[in-house]
Amino acid sequence: MTTNINILSELHWRGLVNQTTEGLNDLLQTPQVVYLGVDPTGNSLHVGHLLALTVLRRFQRAGHRVIVVIGGATGMIGDPSGKSEERKLLEFQTILENVTSVKEQIEQLIPLASVVNNHDWMRGYYYLDFLRDVGKHFPVNVMLTKDSVKSRMESGLSYTEFSYMLLQAYDFVYLNQWHGCTLQIGGSDQWGNITAGIDLCRRMRGVELHGLTIPLLTKSDGTKKVKMGKTERGALWLDAEKTSPYDFYQYWLNVADEDVERCLKYFTDLDANEINCLIQRHRSDPSKRIAQRRLATGDPQIGRLMPADYCCNALAVTGSVTQGDCCYQTKPLSGIHNRSSMRSWYSSLPKGTGARPSNDGARTSF
Repeated sequence: MTTNINILSELHWRGLVNQTTEGLNDLLQTPQVVYLGVDPTGNSLHVGHLLALTVLRRFQRAGHRVIVVIGGATGMIGDPSGKSEERKLLEFQTILENVTSVKEQIEQLIPLASVVNNHDWMRGYYYLDFLRDVGKHFPVNVMLTKDSVKSRMESGLSYTEFSYMLLQAYDFVYLNQWHGCTLQIGGSDQWGNITAGIDLCRRMRGVELHGLTIPLLTKSDGTKKVKMGKTERGALWLDAEKTSPYDFYQYWLNVADEDVERCLKYFTDLDANEINCLIQRHRSDPSKRIAQRRLATGDPQIGRLMPADYCCNALAVTGSVTQGDCCYQTKPLSGIHNRSSMRSWYSSLPKGTGARPSNDGARTSF
């Protein structure tokens, strides 16, 4: 059986390939099992996770089986990759709650994905057994060459964080043994952890695995690249209680002109012709923000984890508050069901617009 889409060519065209192992294209000519790992460091995913999950969903649509590993075990330690200082260790109960929340979000984004928790296979592994079975296959001199370790040698790296690589590497071995997984994907900062898993499986099981990393979500900022997905209130979360629909919509509406084409390729299912036509229309009159509006409203991945009426209200509010300094929202806010979400919506409105929330045309006191 062959897959119906050349997924690697598709990802290259969309700019979603950073590094791959040799021979990956040949492997992907037949259906594979692909996995992505997500650590539950918070009770919601953010747009950085959304990019990786979007890639995973593309693999699923191309005929591959996909697995998301929630790091109930690895999240107890924290990945040092891309971090200048050690993460604060989370309480076990907090991790459990985060796992539940993140799992619900993943199942909404990729309904047919297998979602597993690595705590399920790590909690019964005795420390001495793990050192004998896994640790003996990790040359320290090789570990010291990984970027996640090298970048922290001067500022300091605890043994706890140093051990993170072993845990993630073993996930790949476990998934290969029990689920037939052959490919791991992740952000570009995960290449060291991915290759560690590939090396470990070759040493423990004699099996050749593969890896693919995607670019980190960045925006153009003069001569440098900075991470996207940040607002004045912090990260751009996929939970409407943490990032309001208005803020979420406004973020994509205000994506810079030099970034919008790349974001359309990253997050939407539009093909090359559709994106080219959209960009041409946008360039004819950038002030209309045609491409940004399509990015913000035209794809279910950007529509994200909220009821449709939340999105509609965000659009209605945006149209209202941008028409003048003294306009009032009179459309019923059917998507806002309680005082908490109303406060969140109200607090997200631009200051000084004069806009006021209402329900059935009346002002609401809260």
